[in-house]
Amino acid sequence: MSIKQWIQHNPKGVASLSLKNILILLSLFTVSIFCSQCKTDPLSAEASLDNMTVEDGFEVQLIASEPLISAPVALTFDNQSRIWALEMNGFMPDTLGTGEDAPSGTVVILEDEDQDGEMDNRKVFLDSLRLPRALCLIEDGLLVGEPPYLWYYEIKNDKPGKKVLVDSLYADEGNVEHQPNGLLRGMDNWIYNAKSAKRYKKDGDRWIIENTHFRGQWGISQDNYGRLFYNHNSANVIGDYFTPGLGATNKNQREVAGYNMAVVPDNRVYPAHATPGVNRGYLPGVLDTAQRLVNFTAACGPLIYRGDLFNSDYRLNSFVAEPAGNLVKRNIMNLDSGYHAKGSQAYEGKEFISSVDERFRPVNLHDGPDGAMYVVDMYRGIIQHKTYLTPYLKSEIKKRDLTLPLVCGRIYKVVPKGKKPAFRSMPEDPQALVRLLSDRNGWIRDRAQQILVDRKNMDVVPALRKSLKSNNMYARMHALWTLEGLHALTQPEVLANLKVKSWPVNMQALSVIPAMINEETAPAYINALNAPAVRNNKLAAPYLAYLAHTIRKYDRNAADEMLNHLAKTYANDKFVADALITNLEGREEAYQKQMLTQLPDTALAINKQLKTIVTNKFNALNNTDPREMERKFPRGAALFRTSCQTCHGADLNGIKSLAPPLNKSEWVTGKKERLIAIVLYGMTGPVEVNKHLYTKPEIMGDMPGIGNSMEFSDEDIAQLLSYIRAYGSNKADKVNQQEVTNVRAQLKGRDKAFTVEELNSNTLTK
Repeated sequence: MSIKQWIQHNPKGVASLSLKNILILLSLFTVSIFCSQCKTDPLSAEASLDNMTVEDGFEVQLIASEPLISAPVALTFDNQSRIWALEMNGFMPDTLGTGEDAPSGTVVILEDEDQDGEMDNRKVFLDSLRLPRALCLIEDGLLVGEPPYLWYYEIKNDKPGKKVLVDSLYADEGNVEHQPNGLLRGMDNWIYNAKSAKRYKKDGDRWIIENTHFRGQWGISQDNYGRLFYNHNSANVIGDYFTPGLGATNKNQREVAGYNMAVVPDNRVYPAHATPGVNRGYLPGVLDTAQRLVNFTAACGPLIYRGDLFNSDYRLNSFVAEPAGNLVKRNIMNLDSGYHAKGSQAYEGKEFISSVDERFRPVNLHDGPDGAMYVVDMYRGIIQHKTYLTPYLKSEIKKRDLTLPLVCGRIYKVVPKGKKPAFRSMPEDPQALVRLLSDRNGWIRDRAQQILVDRKNMDVVPALRKSLKSNNMYARMHALWTLEGLHALTQPEVLANLKVKSWPVNMQALSVIPAMINEETAPAYINALNAPAVRNNKLAAPYLAYLAHTIRKYDRNAADEMLNHLAKTYANDKFVADALITNLEGREEAYQKQMLTQLPDTALAINKQLKTIVTNKFNALNNTDPREMERKFPRGAALFRTSCQTCHGADLNGIKSLAPPLNKSEWVTGKKERLIAIVLYGMTGPVEVNKHLYTKPEIMGDMPGIGNSMEFSDEDIAQLLSYIRAYGSNKADKVNQQEVTNVRAQLKGRDKAFTVEELNSNTLTK
């Protein structure tokens, strides 16, 4: 019976309702109106487009749809502006994930043959892939991430040639939602990923793999200075204040200030319709009184827009996809305030793009060669992976028959109204490519640099050296890194760019030094870094601290003198302090004593940061040998890596902006029944761990349970809990299968996460 029918049949009942019940009735009436606006049936691409709203002054244009494309999750453009799209057709065929591992993924090439702005030709480059997740064109081939592997395929007339294994452990841990992806070619000629602490570089026939900072979850982007931006599913925009190749050199340092920063901490979203179909929609505060999502729950695909098609108000804005809310958010960014990066939401109460089509699932955003912004729409009803799929969401999926169809997918582009941008093909002429390093479109600049580096044509070196003296800042920065990629950059050229009056250029010159310095050139670099103009530049201070790690290989005294100067001058600057500590692996205790002698104030940032890392090291010494734990609980260790490690960290010490530590946690070592309940059904924060209150944005607000997943038996869960209870400093007794079974029976029928208050009560209830 509808609310209207209830009123008609109970005219006297309305008068007898309390004020509270009247408000509830009005709320339900409002919800029914909003729900009626939501399109739950599958729509054609044109109809879905008609149900989309975009910011005034813009329009969304359809570029490709089924049968040309299905379940796209990422794309890239080649030199002819063709789209190489990656299709994850196997993702969640139903709520059980039946057949998910079938080799149904593909890489396709889409082409606009009649030049009308829409793709009209499809060519399959690769098929029979299992849940592929990332792709990247480089030299004469294509990188493809297909868990657990990273492959490189040579391209021969649009067909795959020789296949090379780049990394057998590219995505060996985590589930579909928590595995590396992105494969972004950075300004520094390295390839970076989200949900990963690895970076890659092709050097001839050799692939180099290095450690870097762990970043993000799904999607990764860069700004005009080559700094990286990413996010987690509950976070708007996270990013780096410094260039990406620095600071990941001390294994004892869990966090480095300036990396993984909450750049846009406001996570509020404004869907255009009721969105009850979100995984934890039953929890208070997840949906508002109109049943609309309140905060990000599936944030992904962040993009720093660097095109030249939007007007100046939109350039270098960040855009974030939210498939659970059927929207794309816009944030206004400030990326030029020293080494800080900050942003805020562009609107309150609305979004840049929003749709009332529940199957509109934007999962990635990309700049294009025409200056437009491209939206990758997976167009699927189920967007939550089975590992964390709650009974509540399963019910919502069944209620609105969201499982099918599985063969849809759309690619859109966003353009200002009245503009018809043309695709741009990259020129063959290398001199023309050099000129494009100053183009207003960041995609064109990046691609020009990449082509020049890939082709290794040394004839362009004179033109690049001329660009190093250009008045165009972008030309200078890209020329510097292009020369580095060609192994043609010289020390005098680096030092000259340290002296120009442009901090962004200085930043790149500082960042390139680790790739350039050697035994012969080290003295000149050290002298340049000690010059007053550099030594006394506050913006340069963190970079100098990071560079000391490289300098130490050639002149230990010079590195120590540089660090001591920085410690004294910037003792209360947390960014300099953490940059300094990146040099101290194995020497933290000795340096702490030195600092306390020279700077006895324990409230100074340098002393506080050192105290934290020394304490963590001391605690680590008492940790249980993880190899012993793997031997005792092999299934538990494996389950931890796939379902827990991606948020809580391999060492159980938590990951910033994701989840609190499990190590030394009273929630882990306390009552077994309480821990079992949390793992089965989840927990909603804030939560206090080891006398520290963890809340947003320091962590996500909720931990999903796995008790409703058919993948895990009670014995599996018992092994998992035994593993984490014995790992690190925990040293608690193990959990057996019967204990898990008993708690499951006690909580039979429960389908929602526990609050802290419930868990702290004497008796667990349904």
